[in-house]
Amino acid sequence: MKPLKIVVLAKQVPDTRHVGPDAMKPDGTVNRGKLSTIFNPDDLHALELALSIKDRIPGTKVTILTMGPQRAADIIREGYYRGVDDGIMISDRRFGGADTLATSYTLVKGLQKLAPFDLILGGRQAIDGDTAQVGPQCADKLKIPQITYVEEIVEIKETEIIAKRRLEKGVEIVSSPFPCLMTVHGSSPDCRSKQAKNVMKYKYARTKTELRSADELMLSLHKKRPYLTIPEWSVEDIDADLNKIGLTGSPTKVKSIENIVLTSNEAKILSNSDIDIELMIKELIEHHTIG
Repeated sequence: MKPLKIVVLAKQVPDTRHVGPDAMKPDGTVNRGKLSTIFNPDDLHALELALSIKDRIPGTKVTILTMGPQRAADIIREGYYRGVDDGIMISDRRFGGADTLATSYTLVKGLQKLAPFDLILGGRQAIDGDTAQVGPQCADKLKIPQITYVEEIVEIKETEIIAKRRLEKGVEIVSSPFPCLMTVHGSSPDCRSKQAKNVMKYKYARTKTELRSADELMLSLHKKRPYLTIPEWSVEDIDADLNKIGLTGSPTKVKSIENIVLTSNEAKILSNSDIDIELMIKELIEHHTIG
């Protein structure tokens, strides 16, 4: 089996467990400067799937591609710590405020620069939007086949890959020729832990923008070890159309924002009895929550 070239699409997202009243800007975009961030959970599952293929097929190369502000370089470093070979950062203020259409366009421009590739993997969806649109949009723009809701790679052949999909009422086994794009379901295996040797090797990895404020010792280290410099692509680097990126290229507009805070009197503790469950369903129907 020949080695594969795999690209993992990953996103740094706000930690939705700690969302406050200032989480959104007046224009409807996320106020990322006010929120702590994490590696998007579904993307971690995609990363594990990529690394497991690398374990199975010697010589396989895994590249992580992310789009975001400068602090999104943290997930490139985290990818290195877990076993990724390369990382690419797409970052430019002009990409800010992108909806799924503008985001997929930008990622595709980056993917075209990375081509050729055999497999693109990404999480099913990001927890800051829950749209599950970016992956399929990328496949459509690249004009390559896609498999969504992937839970497991069943078999890899010379010209095709066979995967198990996790559906609402069961599973499905499907195949696709290379190259293809897969979005990975959260029921797939959790991502492996960071490896101490990789942490020691890449802990000083920085983008060129981050290096602007670095001291002489850090700059000297990067001259000796070029692999520590994370490639950083701007609008010009990926030859993106300014009319298709950021807010300008985003037809989706937020009309209003509402901050909902659940209080203790809105919670109920139910037993596992049929009567309690039946009463709860009736109450939800009466309040038009369901039905």
